[in-house]
Amino acid sequence: MLTKFNTFLQRRIAILTPLSLLIGVLFHQVGEQLLFLVSWLIAFITFTGSLGMNVRESRMVVKHPGIVLGSIAFLHILMPAWAYLLSIIFFDDHLLTIGFILAVAVPTGVTSVIWVTITKGNLPLCLSIILVDTLLAPIVMPGILHVVAGERITLDTGSLILNLVWMILLPTIIGIVLNEWTKGKAKAALSPKLSPFSKLSLFAIVAINGSAVSPYVQKFTWELIGIILLVLFLAVTGYAAALAIAHIIWKSPEISATFMYVGGMRNIAIGVVIATTYFPVKVAMPVVFGMLFQQVLASFYSKVIEKYNRWVTLKHNKNGIAT
Repeated sequence: MLTKFNTFLQRRIAILTPLSLLIGVLFHQVGEQLLFLVSWLIAFITFTGSLGMNVRESRMVVKHPGIVLGSIAFLHILMPAWAYLLSIIFFDDHLLTIGFILAVAVPTGVTSVIWVTITKGNLPLCLSIILVDTLLAPIVMPGILHVVAGERITLDTGSLILNLVWMILLPTIIGIVLNEWTKGKAKAALSPKLSPFSKLSLFAIVAINGSAVSPYVQKFTWELIGIILLVLFLAVTGYAAALAIAHIIWKSPEISATFMYVGGMRNIAIGVVIATTYFPVKVAMPVVFGMLFQQVLASFYSKVIEKYNRWVTLKHNKNGIAT
């Protein structure tokens, strides 16, 4: 029953996510009273996702250090720099600049595992990158935000680090330890039961945080449309750039699919919590809108990967015949 329900939610995640945001905006009075739940919900989602990880994934870091380091650099250097450049070109608003950078600088999303599996990428490598990026989050995220916020906004770095440890680091460690201790039995026993509730938690986070940005989205303005379009453009170019970089450097369909999804997906819920907790609400706008496109684009780029794989295979065959 739960497995069927999980499949139902997974297939409709691209529809249910914007619907959740709409519900949050319309019933913002209710959502505003539930903001305290978001950190707990993120910790639960992180724990559920980490049940599929184990210490053996760290071997992939040694086997493919360039890919792992490249992924970290893409996630936390290249994409934030790209977001900064575009935001200062199209918006003269420091708060929105912080929001755009935060939207792309958060850790990679655990849901990239699903799409890497679908597109026949390297799952162990994907898990290792997620693990390393998650463990680095309490260090990397405060550093990026401290640089971005500058002197205009006071950032409680100590509180931010503790919050990231609580939402990401501890649940990940607990999930890995539990999986190792039970020799994989915890994943087999708990994941099918917890997965649908993890997705429901994601929808709840979107709805609750939708209430936080409600004052800004109840009335459509040119600025609001511009923010949505720029968020979409950042997401589209993020996937495309990751695929292009992977192809140029490694020329492997398996690694290209993995690098693309790790570089394109984001744990955006964490970004929304950080935005609403440590910055003025306007910072959360680009982050919240990022939730609208992530799964839709993941599905679209799965078709791109299929065509890319056929092109690589055809090119390889032609080269084989020529030689």
